[in-house]
Amino acid sequence: MRQLAPTCPSDLAQKRLRITEVFHSVQGESTWAGRPCSFVRLTGCNLRCTWCDSEYTFTGGDWKSFTELLETLDSYGPCSLVEITGGEPLLQRDVLPFMTILADAGIDVLLETSGSLDLSGVDPRVHKIVDFKPPGSGEVARNRLENMEFLTERDEVKFVITDREDYEWARALIREHSVRARVREVLLSPVFGSDYRELVGWMLEDRLDARLQLQLHKYIWAPDTKGV
Repeated sequence: MRQLAPTCPSDLAQKRLRITEVFHSVQGESTWAGRPCSFVRLTGCNLRCTWCDSEYTFTGGDWKSFTELLETLDSYGPCSLVEITGGEPLLQRDVLPFMTILADAGIDVLLETSGSLDLSGVDPRVHKIVDFKPPGSGEVARNRLENMEFLTERDEVKFVITDREDYEWARALIREHSVRARVREVLLSPVFGSDYRELVGWMLEDRLDARLQLQLHKYIWAPDTKGV
């Protein structure tokens, strides 16, 4: 696979993003779980979910140019999968041309986003993983349901489930908006450490066309380990 840094257009090379961390690991979530993946984690978030496991991204970070970021990705060796995550990466609008550069280079690009911000400007080659927020998150009012219109068969929708109320809310949204027909997969992700069997039971009882998702990386490493 060709080096990424030389593919960056000269007029974009010095554009910058505020970055919490860049690392290479295995993908721990979504239908891409288990795949070697490079991660670019942006700083800043507009939400404060009750169960958030990445509060360290809310502040701080370092400004990195596109060239610096691509050189870091190159240093990991050939990798066909890159995830853009946060925080909320779409708060930094220059992430849009950055993802396009990666897609132009033949990379499979994953975008982990809350869906609280407009998705219309995301390159159509990017695989969006949209994390709509049930009531237990404390941020249910921030869901931008207009984003349903920008979901495609390349994308995935995720719901983090804390309790039965969250499950029923997610089930209703899935059915009301025909979510399963729009996207590659619907993911139900129980809060880490909860009773996963309850959620499994509800899904089976309802014959819900969705996938149970556990956070693989939290079983490989300690749950609070960064950079994995």
